[in-house]
Amino acid sequence: MSFVEKLKGLMGLDSEDYDNEDIGFINKNEREKYNKSDAKKVLSVNTTTQLQVVLVKPEKYEDAGEIANSLNSKHTVVLNLESTSKEISRRLLDFLSGVAYANDGQIKRVANSTYIITPYNVDIMGNLLDEIEGTEGFFG
Repeated sequence: MSFVEKLKGLMGLDSEDYDNEDIGFINKNEREKYNKSDAKKVLSVNTTTQLQVVLVKPEKYEDAGEIANSLNSKHTVVLNLESTSKEISRRLLDFLSGVAYANDGQIKRVANSTYIITPYNVDIMGNLLDEIEGTEGFFG
């Protein structure tokens, strides 16, 4: 008695319905229905993954690491720099732009002193973005 047959016996499977050559114990009747080309098909799976948006209002450059961790976790970050000095804002934007680039994400200004940083799988759309991008920059 082979190892596979012993295993089938322990699992309560009838050895007449199964072939020793079966991988994963596919029933002979099921194998006839199974076509190898089916294994090459890509299935579209609808998931209900909850996207998370992290809202941050940093006051010092040391907050950049925590924000970068959120970006590395594929979260969208809304960065509010209203109460941040220009020097620190510039350093934060430079650093976080690099993090976004490394993750194939993007950074867009959505209002005066407010930016949205998204991972690669999130697109930003809307007419407001065109208006914002045409205005003078934060440091202008």
